[in-house]
Amino acid sequence: MSFRYCFLRSDRLILPDLVARHRQPELIDAPDLPSERHEGALRALARVNALSRAAPRIWREIRRLTEADALGRIRVLDVACGGGDVAVALARRAARSGVDLEVHGCDVSPTALDFARKNAERAGVQAHFFQLDALRGEIPDGYDVVCSSLFLHHLDDDAAVALLAAMAEKASRMVLVQDLRRTIVGYVLAYGTLRVISRSHVAHTDGPRSVEGAFSLEEAAELASRAGLQGARVEPCWPQRFQLIWRHA
Repeated sequence: MSFRYCFLRSDRLILPDLVARHRQPELIDAPDLPSERHEGALRALARVNALSRAAPRIWREIRRLTEADALGRIRVLDVACGGGDVAVALARRAARSGVDLEVHGCDVSPTALDFARKNAERAGVQAHFFQLDALRGEIPDGYDVVCSSLFLHHLDDDAAVALLAAMAEKASRMVLVQDLRRTIVGYVLAYGTLRVISRSHVAHTDGPRSVEGAFSLEEAAELASRAGLQGARVEPCWPQRFQLIWRHA
């Protein structure tokens, strides 16, 4: 694939042609990444998720679900949970609101899982984390809501469809997916924001690469259709992200 580049009045920021996806290896996915560099990237991602209000969006949909269906305990699984910041934030909101929410997170990385468990302990909340490669292993049964944030763009189209189908199969009520949108504004935000909020070279490198590999709204809707998530809503959300929401009929 060929890419055309232009300069944005700077010798440092080069804007790619984002008409089509351009997936590149991300440093955080390297199995030999030293733990201290991995943890630095996870802290950066947590800050990005906080600024982007990832957890509040998921929480809003969970509250709507509980109010509409008068549910008791809700079991939530965060797939590819990374450092657990979204899962921990959900557990904290549930504790403050008196909602009986059981939060689990899974990830392939032992480093990320250790980091997530420490996050939960520091926050003083109950959140359970376990190792699972969601692309090769089977997502466990028994969850009302299965969600994922900033993972879909790591996958090729077929793997993304397979993941969405697996999430829908295991979620008894709802699937929630948040990810980046492939836009020039998103690219500039990823480049600039990560350099302001973090010193992590991994995050500085991976952020713009993630945007280049992300899906457009139309592409995300097509993935949901291919995965059999009929009636799924794909909505733009701040800043330059999308949220995919699907509920069982």
